[in-house]
Amino acid sequence: MIIRPPQNWFVRLFNWHGSVLSMIIFRLGLNLFMSIVAIIAWPYYENLNIHLTVAPFSLLGIAIAIFLGFRNNASYSRYTEARMLWGSVTITSRSLMRQTVSALPEDTATQQKLSHYLTAFSWCLNHQLRQQDATLDMQRLLPADAAAEVMKSTSACNRILIFIGKEYANLRREGKINDFVWQNIDENLNELSRCLGGCERIANTPVPFAYSLILQRTVYLFCTLLPLALVSDLHLMTPFVSAFISYAFLSWDSIAEEMEHPFGTHPNNLALNAICTSIERNLMDITGQSPLPALPVPDKRFNLI
Repeated sequence: MIIRPPQNWFVRLFNWHGSVLSMIIFRLGLNLFMSIVAIIAWPYYENLNIHLTVAPFSLLGIAIAIFLGFRNNASYSRYTEARMLWGSVTITSRSLMRQTVSALPEDTATQQKLSHYLTAFSWCLNHQLRQQDATLDMQRLLPADAAAEVMKSTSACNRILIFIGKEYANLRREGKINDFVWQNIDENLNELSRCLGGCERIANTPVPFAYSLILQRTVYLFCTLLPLALVSDLHLMTPFVSAFISYAFLSWDSIAEEMEHPFGTHPNNLALNAICTSIERNLMDITGQSPLPALPVPDKRFNLI
């Protein structure tokens, strides 16, 4: 995720990092090439009495813009839902830790143990969504036997939730927490489970491939043939106008494709590492542990990962 300070609108026009221009520069180059071909070939196909007008492109452009809008809206909805789910993970982890500290004010060992389990859940979910190895973080946060069992499990995050549930159930059996507190804790554990399922649903269910494919094919065909329709009116200005129009359509398509996968490590994806670090800091602060991990700050390119 890019965390960039406010800029003058004119300066922002020239920002390269974070824009999708680097992803579509080759396709824009192909459009410029087709524009040059159209300029060179125009006298020849005009002699053949071939007249390609902008009328069909105007109608097709409106249709493409509408469908690109729908796709961008669907992709942004996935991004927004993903951020809300991680916000719920943060809030629920804090609530569980607060309930634990309130119910067990003198048992610092149990407080810290549960804070490590909750922190391990967030980092494990992070690594699962990004398809990364979670071994180091699990070994850092969990007891050796628990870390080994989690890494062997086919659903590591769910296994951590089971461990947390067992810890609270033991506290209930020992009479350290009453039934009312247990009910609230169980509701929060269910909320973490819901967040886990929601993140898995987003990660494992992309926008239907056929929908994306037909939209991309239409956009690419539109941008390829557009110079042939513009050259009769624009002549040498064809490359500039054609590239500008193509930039708009290709950018919308690339943005939708990037936002469709909100858990990645691209500049416009969610900063999951920063969120997990924030959760870890919060839980350690609640239980009085130190030193706290460093605050997540953007790097020199304004990235938070």
